[in-house]
Amino acid sequence: MKLSGKKIILSVTGGIAAYKSVVLLRLLLKEGADVQVLMTPTAQQFIGPVTFAALSGKSVLSDFFDPAGGQWNSHVEMGVNADLMIIAPATATTMGKMANGIADNLVVTTYLSARCPVVVVPAMDMDMFAHPSTQRNLEILTTYGHHIMSPAEGELASGLSGKGRMPEPEEIMRYIDTLPADEKKKS
Repeated sequence: MKLSGKKIILSVTGGIAAYKSVVLLRLLLKEGADVQVLMTPTAQQFIGPVTFAALSGKSVLSDFFDPAGGQWNSHVEMGVNADLMIIAPATATTMGKMANGIADNLVVTTYLSARCPVVVVPAMDMDMFAHPSTQRNLEILTTYGHHIMSPAEGELASGLSGKGRMPEPEEIMRYIDTLPADEKKKS
């Protein structure tokens, strides 16, 4: 999938791998993509939105409305107009909400409104990733037609080693490049 001129939603959820999403943002911008970053409140405990805003030149959205000015952040408008949505890192919590339609934050409500291809990049500890509930949620997301990138193996934040690491941003970009260029938005 060529990214130049494409409207991309980069959704960052609350995992230690959130720092890798900064590099992913830079790579998306380098390819000429128009990127809107969304963050869950928990993601902001791992990395600040100012970093993403400085790189993207856009305010990072996390709430349904701007608490300072009251401006509505329309999840419907973002979802309908996006060409691609990337959730990286995708935590077990967020994937569970996506699979079951639990729309309690801006990331998931935008996802539920998205008519575009969705790339899910799971990242969590190996036991969380291997858990039957996580695997079931991944199967559900696959049946929705989403592109699920397999986590990498290696040392995890817990000190354990196994499958669950967020792939490097360059690997994510290569994965996105393999997506069908003609994949259409849902109407």
